Amino acid sequence: MAQVPAEDQPGWYERAKRKMTKIVDEGAMSLNLSGLAHHGRNTYTPEKISELNENAWGLGFTKAIRDEKDNEELFYAMIISDSHYKPQPMAGYAYQWMKPIAGNIEIGGGYTYSLISRTDYFKGVPFPIALPVASIGTKNTKLMAAYVPRLSKNKGNGDVLLLFVRIDLN
Repeated sequence: MAQVPAEDQPGWYERAKRKMTKIVDEGAMSLNLSGLAHHGRNTYTPEKISELNENAWGLGFTKAIRDEKDNEELFYAMIISDSHYKPQPMAGYAYQWMKPIAGNIEIGGGYTYSLISRTDYFKGVPFPIALPVASIGTKNTKLMAAYVPRLSKNKGNGDVLLLFVRIDLN
């Protein structure tokens, strides 16, 4: 097989654009239903936890495809109720390495890059964030999780597990 000269290979922007177009054009549509944001009990005081919203109700949509290794790539947009009962819109890309575990049940682990808007950070101006993600379920329905690690040595910052369900609409 002949090597393609480096000057003839597409740059990172062109590769990203092609990937995005493929996911949007060929991906399966899913509905995301959010419902739980668990705040770490060693990071927040009981008094603070009683003030925080752990019912992160929300809704979103995903377009997902499987790559040549049967791993999952997706784009998503969601809006949830954040820890302070304010709207938190987010949109991003995620990649998960998938592994079958029993019958049609599989687990996945990977990462997401997102733009998030929160009223308590940067006055609501969207900011980028990279987080770990995991899932368990079938190719059509999954329980998914994203984890916001503790952001400083100070208590009361980060250490939040967001759980949501993704249901295939195709």
